[in-house]
Amino acid sequence: MRFLQFLIIFWLGIHAQWALAFLPIQHWQTANGAQVYFVENHDLPILDLSVEFPAGSSTDTAETSGRAALVQRLMSMGAGGLSEDKIAETLADVGANLGGSFDLDRAGLSLRTLSREKERTRALDVLAQIIQHPEFPGKILERERARIIAALKEADTKPEVIADRVLMKLLYGKHPYGLRETGEAATLTALQRQDLVDFYRARYTAGNAIIAIIGDIRREEADRIAETLTRNLPAGKSDTTLPPVGKPVPATEKIAHPATQSHIQLAYPGLSRKDPDYFPLLVGNYILGGGGFVSRLMKEIRETRGLAYSVYSVFMPYREKGPFEIGLQTKKEQAEQALQLTRKTLSDFVEQGPTEEELQAARQNIVGGFPLRIDSNQKILGYLGVIGFYDLPLTYLEDYVKAVEKVTVAQIKDAFQRRIDPAGMVTVVVGAEQKQTAPDFSCC
Repeated sequence: MRFLQFLIIFWLGIHAQWALAFLPIQHWQTANGAQVYFVENHDLPILDLSVEFPAGSSTDTAETSGRAALVQRLMSMGAGGLSEDKIAETLADVGANLGGSFDLDRAGLSLRTLSREKERTRALDVLAQIIQHPEFPGKILERERARIIAALKEADTKPEVIADRVLMKLLYGKHPYGLRETGEAATLTALQRQDLVDFYRARYTAGNAIIAIIGDIRREEADRIAETLTRNLPAGKSDTTLPPVGKPVPATEKIAHPATQSHIQLAYPGLSRKDPDYFPLLVGNYILGGGGFVSRLMKEIRETRGLAYSVYSVFMPYREKGPFEIGLQTKKEQAEQALQLTRKTLSDFVEQGPTEEELQAARQNIVGGFPLRIDSNQKILGYLGVIGFYDLPLTYLEDYVKAVEKVTVAQIKDAFQRRIDPAGMVTVVVGAEQKQTAPDFSCC
């Protein structure tokens, strides 16, 4: 682990000048247009890589909700003449692990394998078949469709799931971000195999591919791997633009539920990955509710009044504005008090901003904890994927720290006042004392 030890020591010594000095990100494009991001690291005989596409749930429609997730799920369950069992057996034989990723914007697959040529070649051959020649077998489709629908029905009895679904519906309305990532029972039932094939051909193209690689290989080997993984992908590049996110209609929905506690969630459109207010909002949120026990929300709601064991706030950045969300659980009889205190704490923060002492502590914690975000190849791989997918600069990690250190109280106050409207939030309380309304999932 010499690489990681050096990374942490170097960081602690001169953290403001670190990134490319010991984490040189190499970037190039394959012959058919795939973007490649590579970090060479020979500390361990391991290779980690991922291939991602703009094929998240926001590429669905209300009529096809669940299609994107189903495509990503089925790709590794039969491809290039390899059965689901054969794929699993081959990867197990060489000690390789296949993973996947899926969210509102992105979908992809990842692989961890030994870097020795024999094992690496076999594992990469399997991944190449999965990415370039998925078969979407009919029997597997029916099996997985049934599993997902059964899981959805069970999940829809849980208060946290109900709260999240209603919240996203209120927040985004008909915007694609309001679609359920896993789909709905009705839309999943209507999907046909050809729908999956057509979606794959449109979205899993060479021009859309973002390849991230880190591990025990040389640049020329990484180049060959990237070419092999994308050589037979459909050609072209699909349109990845999304409609802008508008302001929601302020609303509060209170839903009866037999749970012993009330689940409370509030949300407002937050920020995008390239948002000019990204760092003032990021640092400000750490002070408000993202910093655990040192955050304002935790101090007010848990420590001072004992209304909840935990409370958080978070910005979830995507290509367009992801949610700014506050969440907590409390006793049913305390739900209204906790909700009002949460709203007041947010309003006070937006109006007054943080103190200089709070900002200094937040900067130190964010910067000081940053090495833990890049202390493994897999974590770095995740950053490479983000940098590539959202077209961020190769100096993103270095820029991140410098930007955090430069954030001021005035910038945080200004950004929150312009971007977050406490009176415009949407709110969901599941487990209200008395039934106010019932969730309607018939249309989404």
